[in-house]
Amino acid sequence: MQALSALALRTNQVEQATELFDELCGITLLVAKKFTNERTADGMQEAFFLTVGCISLGISQAKIAPSDEAKLDFLLLHGAEQIFQQGFRHIKELSALPYATFITDFENDAFIQQRNLKTLFVEICRADPAANWTGDNVFNNELLDRQHNQNIIKCALWLRKHNAESIIKDSELDASAVISIAVIFGIAGDARIVARLGQKDVESLVKRVRELQPDVTASWGKLLQKIPVEFHEILRERMAQLQPTIIKKIIGKTRVKTIVTEMQDFYAGNEQDIEYP
Repeated sequence: MQALSALALRTNQVEQATELFDELCGITLLVAKKFTNERTADGMQEAFFLTVGCISLGISQAKIAPSDEAKLDFLLLHGAEQIFQQGFRHIKELSALPYATFITDFENDAFIQQRNLKTLFVEICRADPAANWTGDNVFNNELLDRQHNQNIIKCALWLRKHNAESIIKDSELDASAVISIAVIFGIAGDARIVARLGQKDVESLVKRVRELQPDVTASWGKLLQKIPVEFHEILRERMAQLQPTIIKKIIGKTRVKTIVTEMQDFYAGNEQDIEYP
């Protein structure tokens, strides 16, 4: 809309304005057919809002000068259709990134993927020209969150692959739990990588730690030496979260039964083997 406002201030731009108008109409109709409803006024209006937002996203992610004139020049140079395609490609790429760190087989279902794409498209690109649009900020924040999730998942997969007992190949993954388990068992000081736990494992850990009283910071340092540097920030972040909570209880005098229950309920997630009641 800022680009169109700049266009209105220019003279002798009737041909370009007409061409741009035709493009916007065509894109709006296409969006209505695929995402809203081209047979109703509400459907066409919603499609128009999505068209405006998606083109706006394409412009905002193009790294051009923030002036209205620069946005107009970019729009006229590339055309509304191409910029819409760029904006939608950003949405598709964002949709392909994990929105959570818990992975199930449903993520590979084509229907689920298409539904998630549409939800993200509407959430970010719906732009009422009469109101302020914040879709670019929403997109940027969501991109950072999902990239962080992706890094957590990569870290968890690496830990699973190097699990001390054997490689863990389950299709489902609770990545946050894997990282918590590895950090918690890392205090033992033997630099073993543990990506899944059982009740007996927790009991053995507590017994070992209370007998040997290892230096937690030094133990974690040994663990980090075995893990690629690219994952250190994620692990250090989790260490800082766990040290004043469950780690303090393991080192202290909290009952073993209480620690086992807390580990199972709050830290192990789906990454635990229940050996006995």
